[in-house]
Amino acid sequence: MRPLHPNITPYDQQMLDVGDHQIYVEQSGNPQGIPVLYLHGGPGAGSSADHRRYFDPEKYRIIIFDQRGCGRSTPHASIHNNTTWDLIEDIEEIRQLLAINQWLVAGGSWGTTLAIAYGIKHVENVLGFILRGIFLGTPAEVQWLYSHQGAAAIFPDYYQDFLIPLQPHIQQEPVKAYQQLLDSDNELVKFQAAKAWSLWEQRISTLHASLHVIETPEQVHSAVAMAHIENHYFNHHCFLEADYLLNHIDTISHIPAVIIHGRYDMVCQLQRAHQLQQRWQNATLNIIPDAGHSGFEVGIINAFCQASDKMAAFIEEQTNR
Repeated sequence: MRPLHPNITPYDQQMLDVGDHQIYVEQSGNPQGIPVLYLHGGPGAGSSADHRRYFDPEKYRIIIFDQRGCGRSTPHASIHNNTTWDLIEDIEEIRQLLAINQWLVAGGSWGTTLAIAYGIKHVENVLGFILRGIFLGTPAEVQWLYSHQGAAAIFPDYYQDFLIPLQPHIQQEPVKAYQQLLDSDNELVKFQAAKAWSLWEQRISTLHASLHVIETPEQVHSAVAMAHIENHYFNHHCFLEADYLLNHIDTISHIPAVIIHGRYDMVCQLQRAHQLQQRWQNATLNIIPDAGHSGFEVGIINAFCQASDKMAAFIEEQTNR
């Protein structure tokens, strides 16, 4: 099994002004290497130092950023001018700022949604894709995760905890009901809602049910951003037309892609990854038999690091032709 690459320190960190938001952008690895952009999940989860470690720092110029409102980007938890299309324009600004012609685009969970949407709009800028834990941004996928059917049937005890902040008469539409709590002027109400919202997803993200807690100020701070932004996106259907990604996949189907998905992913359904691969002529699907949704289970790490090595070899071969 391949481990993550060694921990490395960014060689460049900056804040990009995009109007109402300041976006944190970092670079690490080899400044002369293959440019790769990693897109974090959520939306609203923020980037992790471990995201750098999917890529060989001798081969790759690794670019990571915190999407609007989360991580080190400011203002914290802001949903103002925060849509899928705003994020896509941020990605383009980053590419131009760093004087990159084409790059490999990678991501996990919501990051796969954003990666595909970016590729459809800016196909000429993409060398390839590595996508882990496919989420196509459809209402059906949101219903699977938050309604009384779907994942709730597998984790009824954790789902009951998710419903605790909601009054019984509004529990049938939890995504809408949570919006009121997360928008509350009462900080205690907001914090409790954010913790319950974030904890539900964290608990069901691994093959073996997680005992995650959200207690420290830093954890609560992150939970508020993720819950508020995620809820904002899901209440607006991820700002995508119905089946937008699948309906436009032909735009990028000639670009090579590696799709990685845990067989027991309870957050994002495997059938969506299979659907995508069936429509994407140049994509391979690697189903990890002993993994759930998390990007840091052993099988997922192994598959991702292998994919990044193979993609580097492929890109180098194409470049040298």
